[in-house]
Amino acid sequence: MGTDDRAPGRPRSKEADAAILGAALELLIERGAEATSIEQVARRAGVTRATVYRRFPDKTRLLIATVEAAYGNPPQSPEIRDVEQLVAGWVLVLTDPRQRRLLRRLYGAIEDNPELARAYHDQFGRHRDQARRDVLERARDRGRLPVDSDPDILLDVLTGAVWQHLAVRPDTSTAGEVERFLRAVLHQIGYRPDADRRQPVEGSQ
Repeated sequence: MGTDDRAPGRPRSKEADAAILGAALELLIERGAEATSIEQVARRAGVTRATVYRRFPDKTRLLIATVEAAYGNPPQSPEIRDVEQLVAGWVLVLTDPRQRRLLRRLYGAIEDNPELARAYHDQFGRHRDQARRDVLERARDRGRLPVDSDPDILLDVLTGAVWQHLAVRPDTSTAGEVERFLRAVLHQIGYRPDADRRQPVEGSQ
């Protein structure tokens, strides 16, 4: 057979890539990380297990690639301009029912599949958390957050609010509803989006 060990009618290379990642995403959302296997992914994708293993040596790497593909393969450490862009990104995710279900599965992996949770955090999560901390630190330095704000604590509060929304708010939440929720949380931690614009110009006093 060819390089993909495919039977007649089975997907070719790029089609196989998409089929594997699509099947893995469906199974991850339907069953969770622990209940998803390479064999199940291969069967649903219409390829052999060997085809999957050639691309992904183990399930952890397959599921990490699946999650990244579902989010459009963003950079490991994204460039986030400011709090407004951070909010816009969270709104985009929280108004997509499929991404909401995927995030809940990832949260469940902390307990059900700690190896996956650790690997994902080491490869992507900690870098992205640092990018978010940097945004919050810049906002504090510009006077948009209280001067004694701790970026680590603020990030915990904000990500906790995101998880709370995923847990108790409907998957049909609109962009306006999600944004109002996040801005209410930001207001409680002292965020003032126009604070630096109200600061006096040097020498004007």
